[in-house]
Amino acid sequence: MSDTLTAAQRVAIARHPQRPNINDYIQALFTDFFEQKGDRLCGEDPAILGGIALYHGRPVTVIGTRKGKDLEENLKCNFGMPNPEGYRKALRLMRQAEKFGRPILTFIDTSGAYPGLEAEARGQGEAIARNLMEMSQLTVPVIALITGEGNSGGALALGVADRVLMLENAVYAILSPEGFASILWKDAARHEEACQLMKLTAPDLLELGVVDSVIPEPQGGAHLAPAITFEQVDQAISRHLGELLKKKPADLAANRYQKFRKMGAAAPQKESQ
Repeated sequence: MSDTLTAAQRVAIARHPQRPNINDYIQALFTDFFEQKGDRLCGEDPAILGGIALYHGRPVTVIGTRKGKDLEENLKCNFGMPNPEGYRKALRLMRQAEKFGRPILTFIDTSGAYPGLEAEARGQGEAIARNLMEMSQLTVPVIALITGEGNSGGALALGVADRVLMLENAVYAILSPEGFASILWKDAARHEEACQLMKLTAPDLLELGVVDSVIPEPQGGAHLAPAITFEQVDQAISRHLGELLKKKPADLAANRYQKFRKMGAAAPQKESQ
């Protein structure tokens, strides 16, 4: 991995409008993709794309946040900020995968869940919380890949996985650097300084144990050589999925639960004599 880029530079690459998105990964890595829409409760949310596909001949469930690459797509997908209907759709597909024993692959690229009044009124917080709870109990393999931005509970709602993979120039954090700077210093202009403090880059998060593996990108970012990126992602998913398929279903759920419970735990302090 290249250590020459600053955290702020990695954020800029992660947000590049031509960076490969969920549609690109589905086209490159899967066959026979069949999209499934709607949460069966309220409506359809284009900010989350999901369905069934074949991965090297094996049926899998694929779910990912969707931003779009131009203004028209951005508006249609709410700039990749899902509403509660999107998270409930994702949960519906996960429950279906659990029923039929299909591995789940999620692709995360979002600045966060949509914080609008209407989304909150329809249960945004509850929808995210329920995903966290039910993902922790799944007995099928779950692999999450952070491809661009992974911010806040909006990202974590698809990120409770047995293996959390991250592209080299992706970022993963509790909120955006601009939001962090606004809260901490009341000055969003200090976002580059915030990037350094937040430990949001792939090397930082690998060292902290938040992610399990970092996937190399071509120099300058995935958007400059997508085919190379797809090959690297394919190799990583194939390897981790092969390992997970060897595990017993009950062990997958138990190990996943403990994996996330241990995150951020500090060693107990000894009492001074």
